[in-house]
Amino acid sequence: MSATIEIRDVAKIFRQFSGMFSAPRMVRAVDGVSLTVPAGGCFGIVGESGCGKSTLARLILGLHPASSGDILVDGRSLMAMPRRERARLIQPVFQDPFSSLNPRRTIHDIVGLPLAAQGISGKETTKRVHAMLERVGLRSEMAGRLPAQLSGGQRQRVAIARALVLGPRIVVCDEPTSALDVSVQAQILNLLAELRRDMGLTLVFISHNLAVVEHICDEVAVMYLGRVVEHASTDALFRAPTHPYTRALLASVLTPEPGLGIPDVGLGDSYPDPANVPPGCRFHPRCPMVTDVCRTEIQVPRRVGERVVECMLA
Repeated sequence: MSATIEIRDVAKIFRQFSGMFSAPRMVRAVDGVSLTVPAGGCFGIVGESGCGKSTLARLILGLHPASSGDILVDGRSLMAMPRRERARLIQPVFQDPFSSLNPRRTIHDIVGLPLAAQGISGKETTKRVHAMLERVGLRSEMAGRLPAQLSGGQRQRVAIARALVLGPRIVVCDEPTSALDVSVQAQILNLLAELRRDMGLTLVFISHNLAVVEHICDEVAVMYLGRVVEHASTDALFRAPTHPYTRALLASVLTPEPGLGIPDVGLGDSYPDPANVPPGCRFHPRCPMVTDVCRTEIQVPRRVGERVVECMLA
């Protein structure tokens, strides 16, 4: 049975030290995010590097405590759960399978480690490990190999097997295909979609690859400088983006058509400092539609039809 995630006004502030005699800078990596991820859905979170999407993923996983706000799963606070219970409920699949797998451990030990941590016997662990390897498209004989003896796609299948071996209801995928070849990406995406359907998983999918998000996700939240600036169904977002930043993101997608070159999305070359957030709308220094009000008035989420947009011009 899948689970519903409620993110309620969550913020995460990091202290950034620049020197022994300098005051620490307060970086608001996530700043007042509220979202609901429906049970059994695939929810995409997109944005450029540094927007806070990976920090939000780690908050959902419980790897970072939130500075404020709360994350609920089926009405229960995630941070109030015992660590073992949280591990059985929610698991991650990270970006680079070579970095996330211990190179000195066999595939059996890597996939079986979550079971061992839960106190499950060795014989039962071996049985479950072999069954899960087969489930993700790997032969059970591979259990005796090391990660270096596998291809990139096979290693990511091992990472998925490790995430699913405890039978979690939620899987957080943080850029799970970006380190893979394009042909292998499609295989992993199809595998995730199949596992979600067959196992009733709720997927949170973090990515900067908009084509991948459009293919696999039901809903998408667009993040900018720690905030969600637009949230809509995948079809609505890609068909008619409303926020100027969402439009710029979609316009930045490269196409194979010869002669087009690199698209100019009109955002300039600079990126705002997350420790020094601009007043008013935090996107206004880069927005091609900026008005005087945008420079002074803090934007709040507004419902526009079936979407939520943080822009007064929507």
